[in-house]
Amino acid sequence: MISLSPVAADKVKELLTGRGTPDVGLRIGVRGGGCSGNSYFMEFCEADAPAPGDEIVESNGVKLVVDLKSMVLLGGTEIDYVEGLMGAGFKFNNPNVKHNCACGESFSA
Repeated sequence: MISLSPVAADKVKELLTGRGTPDVGLRIGVRGGGCSGNSYFMEFCEADAPAPGDEIVESNGVKLVVDLKSMVLLGGTEIDYVEGLMGAGFKFNNPNVKHNCACGESFSA
């Protein structure tokens, strides 16, 4: 299962409201690429019209849409939103990661 921390869910809701699309979901997945082989992506999507093989999970009031391939690599992941001196952004806490690249943008599982 994939989940959003309460802070991350609040940030997603804020972004959706700011776009004027509070009922849209969030597609989360993994794409090939980066120096370690896989990279995360997040994009807004219509959660009411999933593609074949998509799974819809609700976490802290946000609909998450995940394809089956990504679900295998993201099972147990919690997504948080962090702010710090180096900036702010979403952080994937993925228990399946065996290796991260030095920049933190890609991983292998």
